[in-house]
Amino acid sequence: MKYLIVSDIHGAKDSCEFVYNEFKNEKYDQILCLGDILYHGPRNDLPNDYNPKGCIEILNKLKDDIIAVKGNCEAEVDQMVLSFKINDSYDFNFNDLSIHLEHGHHLDLFSGKPNVIMSGHTHIPVLEKKNNIIYLNPGSITIPKGGFPRSYAIMDEKKITILNLKNEVLFELNI
Repeated sequence: MKYLIVSDIHGAKDSCEFVYNEFKNEKYDQILCLGDILYHGPRNDLPNDYNPKGCIEILNKLKDDIIAVKGNCEAEVDQMVLSFKINDSYDFNFNDLSIHLEHGHHLDLFSGKPNVIMSGHTHIPVLEKKNNIIYLNPGSITIPKGGFPRSYAIMDEKKITILNLKNEVLFELNI
């Protein structure tokens, strides 16, 4: 399995096009979307290429390939226009790892002790292991913060990698 992990798209059509092309060209098995999909939010400037309707069209083509969680900018109407389910949080197992997905504005939605916690929200990429738990924030594919470039992550059987949109490695961790 190979996962494409994105967060904080915030309605930018060029980011959705990147996700679509990356997914199709690099032969990923699934997209993990960590929230804030369509709306830019009241604290963010309008993203370049802001086009939520265009995002809807692109992402709905990938409806069978997306696992998504709800961000703090999601609205009830978003679920009405998107053809894939937006979960409050999502847990699954991968290669004997328990993985928990949530947006990150409420880092308390998990039960038990996951091996990997994936979240977005801060728009700052993080990949670290603390107390035998891997924490991943792929950063924002649209509105990066903290001086970082736009970024996303990949997870396969061996490692997690955070990359910028030029596919240059920012962080990497063996799992």
